[in-house]
Amino acid sequence: MINCGSHGQIREWLIMLNIINISAVPTYEDNYIWVIHQNGKAIAVDPGDAAPLLDWLARNELQLAGILITHHHWDHITGLAALTQANLSQQAQLPVYGPEQIAHINRPLRGGETLNLLGENFSVMATPGHTLDHLSYYGAGILLCGDTLFSSGCGRLFEGTAEQMFNSLQTLAQLPAETLVCCTHEYTQSNLRFALQIEPDNPALQARATQVAQLRERGEPSLPSTLAIELASNPFLRCDQATVRAKVQQHAGIDFQAESSVEVFTELRKWKDHFR
Repeated sequence: MINCGSHGQIREWLIMLNIINISAVPTYEDNYIWVIHQNGKAIAVDPGDAAPLLDWLARNELQLAGILITHHHWDHITGLAALTQANLSQQAQLPVYGPEQIAHINRPLRGGETLNLLGENFSVMATPGHTLDHLSYYGAGILLCGDTLFSSGCGRLFEGTAEQMFNSLQTLAQLPAETLVCCTHEYTQSNLRFALQIEPDNPALQARATQVAQLRERGEPSLPSTLAIELASNPFLRCDQATVRAKVQQHAGIDFQAESSVEVFTELRKWKDHFR
């Protein structure tokens, strides 16, 4: 069941097998706070702003039962102080899961743990690259990947290395193809413009660009994507493909000789950094 709203409203997805709802609460210019919820309880992911989340929870008569944080950037954590303060009337401490050095985290994680959230098990994966502390969460057919994997793109390398990010993306690429990819930013259209420079003749990429253009024209989110879509159209997951390698070689020039997919990824990420 998919309930699509106009711009600024909430789009909801029901994961039919597990009866888990997932909703995207827009905030700032292009962020989403993802919320998984069922039976009156909710888990929020990367609440960069408390106000829109608290308003949405109240309107939907949901109690905040926990928070997941993927990494320490301000637009993912700024709402934590207000949300933990708002929870003071509850008898139990609000569980806040994430990298240990972030203020208000009371359930520190490093990757490799398993969390039981709303009756479903979620695996915690260390996915460094965008930042060194970045975590991703997978469970109930949902991947909450913060700023590691974007639809048709991937995060910038602010702290980690290209090899770290490549390995993190390869880890996520091993998840089931039907996995819903719930990243934090509405970057899909700009990412698609770059992807079409790399593989202009890729039919899956062309179809994705058409689909996203229609969604955004109606004021609807382009997310969630699926891992199957990303494997077929996201150049950062396709560095082993001859078409991607050839285009990167052409862009980088005669002095660039890619001997591995990591080297192709490294050059591709540098290219994207300067793409306008």
